[in-house]
Amino acid sequence: MAATVTKLILSGSTDGLPIPIDAVATAGNTIHLGSATTTDIDEIWIWAQNADTVARDLTIEWGGVTDPDHIIEVTIEPSGTAGSRSGPELVVPGLIIQGNAVQLTVAGFASVTDQITVHGFVNRISSA
Repeated sequence: MAATVTKLILSGSTDGLPIPIDAVATAGNTIHLGSATTTDIDEIWIWAQNADTVARDLTIEWGGVTDPDHIIEVTIEPSGTAGSRSGPELVVPGLIIQGNAVQLTVAGFASVTDQITVHGFVNRISSA
């Protein structure tokens, strides 16, 4: 059976633009909604950027919000200060979620509102 790979914009994005993280607690801002087709696999790539002048925490909720196994926590260094313009940091390096009739949500919240944005894309792998 042949597979098809389709590159997609994160579903929480408008036209591929960065997604602002303004939530400071669960449930976070939707970054991506997985497929409802159970044979689809979404390979998700996410970068985060912190416009503040101090490091900020970002929590990614990976398909759930209550199980600690569904949480990815990272500290994003500041990119808004002179001499520290590091640009976006890779926070999700192609991790996957399986399609599910109850679509899995990848969401995020930060330690402060409106300083972190996330960017990325999805490679959706569909069985033919």
